[in-house]
Amino acid sequence: MIKALFFDIDGTLVSFKTHQIPVSTIEALEAAKAKGIQIFISTGRPRVIINNLAALQERKLIDGYITMNGAYCFVDDTVIYKSPIPAAEVDALTSFCHERNLPCILVGEHDICVNQPGELVTEIFNRQLKTDPIPPKPYTDNHSDKEYYQLTPFIDIEEEQLLLPSIPNCEMGRWHPAFVDVTAKGNTKQRGIDEIIRHFGIRLEETMAFGDGGNDISMLRHAGIGVAMGNAKDDVKAAAGYVTTSVDDNGIANALKQYGIIES
Repeated sequence: MIKALFFDIDGTLVSFKTHQIPVSTIEALEAAKAKGIQIFISTGRPRVIINNLAALQERKLIDGYITMNGAYCFVDDTVIYKSPIPAAEVDALTSFCHERNLPCILVGEHDICVNQPGELVTEIFNRQLKTDPIPPKPYTDNHSDKEYYQLTPFIDIEEEQLLLPSIPNCEMGRWHPAFVDVTAKGNTKQRGIDEIIRHFGIRLEETMAFGDGGNDISMLRHAGIGVAMGNAKDDVKAAAGYVTTSVDDNGIANALKQYGIIES
């Protein structure tokens, strides 16, 4: 019996086309919640830029959050897990980007900034993902006395391979070709699920996870049932136990009905 549902945000709960949560998804989650099923967010976004879930938050449908790809998990105002990137590897990564004049987003516990800001950051985060502008911060600012939980360098696959030897204690999660999310090693959405179910006393086989991006693969493989959205790439679909329709074609509602979580 499924007791917990885990949802990625962008491309899963929220449409890339409309930037809204489909009405069918809201209604499906209300029906699941009415049956006593708990609902959790599992996203690469940090809390400070989760700005597109009001339709669920206003209805009090969300029981907890896995953010920054598992590096920072909280329930209400209680942080149940957090794991920063080693300071030396923050320095190595930001230096790599500075030397090449590449943008790099740095996320602390309660704030966010960007080194070497550029048009690509504005286009993807402000225009496509509809976040507020990310404050610029010079690379020369000292990072040694601050904890960062996620870094997002705007590097391609080849640059990622060049960077990897400098950050051996980090984890990479890519869901966009223009950038990769970096967390401390072991911090993935899979880890986030484990922290949430430990906190609530839920068994892994009682979980169901939904996603569409490369950073969702670990949790789709790990959850009791992993569901890929119809708009996901082939490698994400291959990692899931079931592929539903797209976010814009009632994908979440259809999957919950398929598994008898809610009534058809």
